[in-house]
This record gives sequence, C-alpha cells and structure tokens, in this order.
Amino acid sequence: MIGSHSHVPCLCSVVESVGEHVEEFAAGDAVVPTFLGQCSECVDCSSPRSNMCSRYRFAVRPGMPRDGATRFSDAQGRPIHHFLGVSSFAEYTVVDVNHSVKVNPAMPPALACLLSCGASTGKKFGVTHFINPKELGEKPVSQAIVEMTDGGADYCFECIGLAALMSDAFLSSREGWGKTIILGVEMHGAPLSIPSREILHGKSVIGSMFGGVKPKQDIPIIADKYLNKELELDKFITHEVGFKDINKAFDLLQQGKSLRCTIWMDK
Repeated sequence: MIGSHSHVPCLCSVVESVGEHVEEFAAGDAVVPTFLGQCSECVDCSSPRSNMCSRYRFAVRPGMPRDGATRFSDAQGRPIHHFLGVSSFAEYTVVDVNHSVKVNPAMPPALACLLSCGASTGKKFGVTHFINPKELGEKPVSQAIVEMTDGGADYCFECIGLAALMSDAFLSSREGWGKTIILGVEMHGAPLSIPSREILHGKSVIGSMFGGVKPKQDIPIIADKYLNKELELDKFITHEVGFKDINKAFDLLQQGKSLRCTIWMDK
C-alpha cells in the first residue's frame, strides 16, 4: 500500500510512506493514482490488446481492491469507503501499489493530475490506440481523427455518455471501414441500439476504458511528452480553487463554464 499526501485531489500525490513488500515506490516519489490498475503480470497486462487488468479487475467497490476492506474511519470509528480505490478528496489517502504510477518529479502537480483520466483518455493520446498506423499513411493522427470521406467519418468518438449520441456517431461513420469508439459512460444506463444492417456494411463499434491506456506504461510517456513540449496540457486547466470552495468547482462543471478545475487541498 502507498500512503500519499495529496497536493491536488484530482489525482496527483507525493508518497508519504510505503507498506510492507512495496519495492516500486519510496517516500518522496511523485505519483499519479489511477482508478484503473495494472499488475503488469496477468494475461491482459502482458498483452498490447488490452489495458483491463484481469488480476485486479476494475469495479466500483467500497473497499480496497485486494481485500475489500477500508483504511479510513470517522471520529466515531465508522468505516469510510474508498471511491474507486483512490479517494483523493482528502489530504492523505491510501492507494494500492497497482493503482499508482510514478511520474517525473519535474511534472507540475496541477497538470500531472490530468493524466489520471481526462487528458490520457482523450484524443491527445489514449484514443489513438484505436487507429491502425497502416491506415494513416503519411497523415498525422489529429487529421485522421476528424477526416471525413465520402459517406461518413473514418473515426467517430463518443465522449459525452448518451446512448443517442453513440448511435449518431455510429451512423455517421463511413461504410467499409468506419470505426466508432465509445469513451463516454452512459449517464442514464440506457442501452445502445444500432441497426444490425449497418454492421453488415463494414462498420464497427468498440468500447474503451481509459482510452486504452496502460497506466504504468503510458502515463510516464505522456508526462515526458509534456515536459519535452510535444504535448500541450496547460489550457485544460481553466479554474483553480481551494478545498473550502469545492462546491464552486462543481457549480462551474454543471454550468459548463470550466474544462478542468484544480482543487488545492492547502488553500
């Protein structure tokens, strides 16, 4: 286990201490906790075709991934649940070693936190896993993602989480080789319905968790790309607030007035 002092509750931390048998991390390491684990040993972690660890499967559970127990309690001794195994809206948290990624300490904490989900999942990095380099020729990935050909788009990405938009994305894809990648979590739990005959026209649909990113393998690469000025992240952060104003951050989100809001625990 890793005890971490969270500078940014959006998943960027500094290791405060490590538990028994932890060799991958040490006190003082800059880490990004992630909701998706990577044991690096199971068949899925060992395959380039999957980022869904089969030893510690993703699940919305109240406790830690190994034993299901919690590491937190309130003043009355009642257990406090772990949110997605990360529970980062706290000054200190406990995270399983398989859900932690070491990053270059030169990475600014306010930007490193983006790598735990949004920036990694989106078209800046994660979704490009679904594009075959042979299909690109000499075109840059950014062009291929938005390119339209006769009869539809080569690639369609649904990022909002609405079944109707998922269906629209599929119908907008090109016959023959159009690909639709579902990144959004359907907010109402509605099923996806698409015409079966459209599938026969050579279109395909695939779901994505975390944009296909393998946390321990890919997040350090993304961080280095930022530090090498190959990737722009700064404009994702539109607001910053202290923890006492956390409700303001949610208001900005619900009103559609922010992209990402950094919440500082010590302000």
